[in-house]
Amino acid sequence: MIQDTERGRLLAQNLVELLAPYEEELIQIEHDAPAFGPLRRALGIVIAEACYCISDTPSPQENLVPPADDAASRTR
Repeated sequence: MIQDTERGRLLAQNLVELLAPYEEELIQIEHDAPAFGPLRRALGIVIAEACYCISDTPSPQENLVPPADDAASRTR
């Protein structure tokens, strides 16, 4: 499961890196040819979804619960 999550994040990161330059170029093209606007927006949505996948899932190494023997737990 952890490997699947990390693999998914890596794929999403690669997708963002691959598509970002195309989005920038489509932004420039859209100024002269507004018909490319829907394509640029669709690409932007794909990039946004990939970014969501990267940032939404907490890293498997993150431990959001403090250890039971930390300083705060000992004072209770």
